[in-house]
Amino acid sequence: MHNIRDLGGMATQDGRKIAAGRLIRSANPGLASVADVTRLRRYQFDAVIDFRSNSEKQSSEQPFGEVFNWIADPIQVGNLSQDTVLPMLKTGSVDHSHSFMMDVYRDFPVHYQTQYQRFLRRAEQNQNMMYHCTAGKDRTGFASLLLLSALGVDHATIVADYLESNRSNTANNRQVLAQVEKYGLPPAVMAPLLLVEAAYLDAAIEVINKTYGGMKEYLERVLGINTALIRANYLC
Repeated sequence: MHNIRDLGGMATQDGRKIAAGRLIRSANPGLASVADVTRLRRYQFDAVIDFRSNSEKQSSEQPFGEVFNWIADPIQVGNLSQDTVLPMLKTGSVDHSHSFMMDVYRDFPVHYQTQYQRFLRRAEQNQNMMYHCTAGKDRTGFASLLLLSALGVDHATIVADYLESNRSNTANNRQVLAQVEKYGLPPAVMAPLLLVEAAYLDAAIEVINKTYGGMKEYLERVLGINTALIRANYLC
């Protein structure tokens, strides 16, 4: 397992903190070791939310699903499919890859409201949750933006947590780039797809601000989320 962290201990703007051991974000936990599973069971998760599509899953992940309430709620980011990415890597540029990721983030608040609303409904229900995608950085990163905003965490702290994925995914990204180079594809063009940048998250926030009137309006009016209830559930 990699890119896994507890949101617990993060301070909010009103001086409170998120309770530890309640909200865990991660990359794919499906291939967790026996020791990993033993440690994760201590969190007593009500649900493990999986934002991946079926094509990202492996049959060898079945044992994890036998232990946890592993709920699939795929966010089908279609333009991240292999058929799109490989031609882009062969003929594209770093700027093209960067623009590509900016567009992915602009899509999150518009096209995937249902999935993110279901995710936040679980927070309203005071559930202990782990939530993840494959690398734990994009779909999971946007989920964290919404959840942390609902909890009253300031923008700078949210961005700092988001950028932590670059450090946590360092070893995994190094392996991917080595494979890309091995097949004659330019690693520099692949890098924007593997890394996170504050500009990506800002692209999503810009859509929320311009289209929906800001984060508070997006959470409470568009998604219909009770942010006060979420804060009462997780803050101490």
